[in-house]
Amino acid sequence: MQLPEHGANPKKLYERLGIDAPEKLFDFSENCNPAGPPKEVQTVWPSLLSRLKHYPDPAGEPFLSAAAKFHGVPVERVLAGNGAAELLSLIAERYRGKRALIVHPTFSEYEATLTAKGAEVVRIIASETDGFKLPTEQILEALHHVNVLYLCTPNNPTGVLPPRDELDLIIRTAGETGCEIVLDEAFIDFVDESASFISDIECYKHVIIVRSMTKMYAIPGIRLGYVIAHPIVIESLKAAAPHWNVNGFAAFIGKICLEQIDYRERAIRHATKAREEMSFFLKSNGCVVTDSTANFLSFKFGGQTKELYEHLLEKGMVLRHSENFIGMDGNWLRIGMKGENELHLLKEELSNWFAVQNR
Repeated sequence: MQLPEHGANPKKLYERLGIDAPEKLFDFSENCNPAGPPKEVQTVWPSLLSRLKHYPDPAGEPFLSAAAKFHGVPVERVLAGNGAAELLSLIAERYRGKRALIVHPTFSEYEATLTAKGAEVVRIIASETDGFKLPTEQILEALHHVNVLYLCTPNNPTGVLPPRDELDLIIRTAGETGCEIVLDEAFIDFVDESASFISDIECYKHVIIVRSMTKMYAIPGIRLGYVIAHPIVIESLKAAAPHWNVNGFAAFIGKICLEQIDYRERAIRHATKAREEMSFFLKSNGCVVTDSTANFLSFKFGGQTKELYEHLLEKGMVLRHSENFIGMDGNWLRIGMKGENELHLLKEELSNWFAVQNR
């Protein structure tokens, strides 16, 4: 049975499986900041109603300028969009009829959008025995035969962030071979902005960086993301985008979110602490765990992943399956870091299950 391609839709998952969902659900399949939207957004929300009767700014202001200021880049290098999903679709059009290299396991939308645009996808599979680290030598060789390389940094679903020297080498080599690089930094917020490649982008015309506002700021419902790239690339993407592709609510809320320094720092601290504690717990119970730097991690427990997944579903705890992650093939589960209470309940249920299996 085909399970949902993405997390964050637990009721749909239960429907697909043909089982009744428990009254109380804990959704660990999605990985937004468990703190919820910044309180400043919640405070200003009623005042946004007055914007309903006005068309939004075509360029996505005031968010566009706020994003440029936040990263210290000219506004001409930024394109706002209706979530990273729209932006990935616009970027994929750039490679219609061309060859794209994707390193799996990774976010399924890269291949989905490229295939929809008629691009030829070349796959490299990172080895789980090597902790899903980037197979750098394979990538460097393949760069000579493709037009673009997609990389998720840190990667989804593994959370692995490639060392900066390896990333620099790949990007320099791509420039020499005429290959563009699409860097998806949707989860870099949970590491630190110093880990972002944006600070170096002016030196590399062939790099396109995709950012999402969804995860850090817990605002998936308004759809907001942005691209940072060379002005010529931005203009070409903008020409293909629908008019008013960023709604007025999103543009205003996005600006407020980028101003929340303390909020981001608390989110990073919580994600780091929760991830490290969960990783220690899982390893202590015989699991193999990815070396994640994001607000989620992936793990497996022998050959019993499916049984564990179904057991947790019965208890109302939804983890992210890996059925559609090439290279994981259903053998791993991903946990999004939630609040302390939710994670405590998950650990309790996992402890009970592990105890039975290890008898």
